[in-house]
Amino acid sequence: MAARKSTAKAKPNVSAEELLGYYKDMLLIRRFEEKAGQLYGMGLIGGFCHLYIGQEAVVVGLEAAAKEGDKRITSYRDHGHMLACGMDPKGVMAELTGREGGYSKGKGGSMHMFSKEKHFYGGHGIVAAQVPLGAGLAFSDKYKGNDNVTFIYFGDGAANQGQVYETYNMAELWDLPAIFVIENNQYAMGTSTKRSTKSPSYWERGAAYGIEGEEVDGMDVLAVKDAGERAVAYCRSGKGPYILEVMTYRYRGHSMSDPAKYRTRDEVQKMREERDAIEMIRQMLLTGKHATEDDLKAVDKEVKEIVNESAEFAKESPEPALEELWTDIYAKEVPQEAV
Repeated sequence: MAARKSTAKAKPNVSAEELLGYYKDMLLIRRFEEKAGQLYGMGLIGGFCHLYIGQEAVVVGLEAAAKEGDKRITSYRDHGHMLACGMDPKGVMAELTGREGGYSKGKGGSMHMFSKEKHFYGGHGIVAAQVPLGAGLAFSDKYKGNDNVTFIYFGDGAANQGQVYETYNMAELWDLPAIFVIENNQYAMGTSTKRSTKSPSYWERGAAYGIEGEEVDGMDVLAVKDAGERAVAYCRSGKGPYILEVMTYRYRGHSMSDPAKYRTRDEVQKMREERDAIEMIRQMLLTGKHATEDDLKAVDKEVKEIVNESAEFAKESPEPALEELWTDIYAKEVPQEAV
């Protein structure tokens, strides 16, 4: 089989309730990231902090296509993925600020958070390191004979790493239920794909391994959900891996320390005004009379309260005790079936 580009234009038929849910989920990610940016500026978040502002439709759309038991693993731009899969904003913010109430007890920070309960396996600081790890997660489900899939997220910068293609080869060879999600925000760490990559259509590289794939509009949550459902159905049926190259755009720099001088303000503003994923759904809700302005203001108020509560929880949570330096160093042996 060869990689292909999807020609499907139909959007999934979703209810007004689902549409409002996507709006709320994306808005929660954006408001949370805006607050994280504020806390970083106040010195309450140390180290690196990579915000997901602008890319919200990618993970919200794909989570809409997932089921209980599916796994996800991603890079260090991971706060949005955590919130979308249902992790508690309080625990995420507390981890960002290095507090005891965080998902990794304050020892992981922005880049390294995990939740076994929500099947979220990180947050990884080494570029593309999560890709072979994700294949391992998919292999575990293949071995157990269930129909779970693993979403393996990585960016356009990571897509040039050699371990990605080693993983493609193994995934296709073993028919692993892995969905490789390339979140192409077009600038990697700070260099445009047009300047850095001779073959910028990353999904097409799967053809060398016989992996099916397609390009998706990552600024349209319904288009992402539609593509996600195709990919999930393909993997659950035992046909092997699938590649989704999701074309998206981040409004901020690579990290909070990046002034993003490699692109113009006009370019970013144009994307905000014409292609913003949250505004698109907002207009759909209003024009379709699924919600009123007052309804959406109430959603925004509710989301802001959740985010503010998470920030207060983080500030009030104590820093980890010094004894925590010696814990969680070695994994405890557990029965294989419990993994």
